[in-house]
Amino acid sequence: MIRIIVMTALATLFALPISACANNSSEKETESKTESINLKTEQTMTTLNKFEFPKLPYAYDALEPYIDKMTMEIHYSKHHNAYFNNFVAAIKGTELENKTIEDIFANISKHPAAVRNNGGGFYNHVIYWQNMKLDGGKPSEKLAKAIDKTFGSLDGLKKQFSDAGKTRFGSGWAWLSVDSKGNLFVSSTPNQDNPLMDVTEKRGKPILTMDVWEHAYYLKYQNKRPDYVDAFWNVINWDVVSERYDSLVK
Repeated sequence: MIRIIVMTALATLFALPISACANNSSEKETESKTESINLKTEQTMTTLNKFEFPKLPYAYDALEPYIDKMTMEIHYSKHHNAYFNNFVAAIKGTELENKTIEDIFANISKHPAAVRNNGGGFYNHVIYWQNMKLDGGKPSEKLAKAIDKTFGSLDGLKKQFSDAGKTRFGSGWAWLSVDSKGNLFVSSTPNQDNPLMDVTEKRGKPILTMDVWEHAYYLKYQNKRPDYVDAFWNVINWDVVSERYDSLVK
């Protein structure tokens, strides 16, 4: 079996100024929202480290009109599921069953291509699904400051990240990651590689990714990858991306 070591009293309430009540409500909403995001992140890592196929966090048509229902269904149930099944088969009966996904990637150059390609396909898609949501908000104050520091502005990040996806030759991924010094950087990887792998040019911890394989967009956008890349900015779940950043940079 695969396992891996992821009301106060009414009188008091009415005595409060309206602003205080509003602030208290706002704080509770923020705390509840943060707790929910933290829980989702923990669940994501548990899924990854137990090598379980995750449930899609929304309906197939949830990202319309930017990503169509049929693409989502085929992408998730066929492509992602195949990567997962092939990855599990590739590590079955080996010492890799008892390692975390990050440990496997840290020495991916020592493992068979089936582990690299399918393990990457499994992990990359989990991160991709989680960092998408319709009307996904905006970066947290902490992340926004880091984006401004590194890229000059959110538009600066958008250009660099989009260029990484648009210019990736063939199939691959665009990434926003945090390096070992806590700095943000953009990169792209071929095939199913990712910044956690020891075969990548620059390593780091991913907080946002975009799939630029044709199966991620071809039914709706055909060969117009730039249109898909531009549309992707309408479905970024900034709450999740910000939480990932906050968990890495204390």
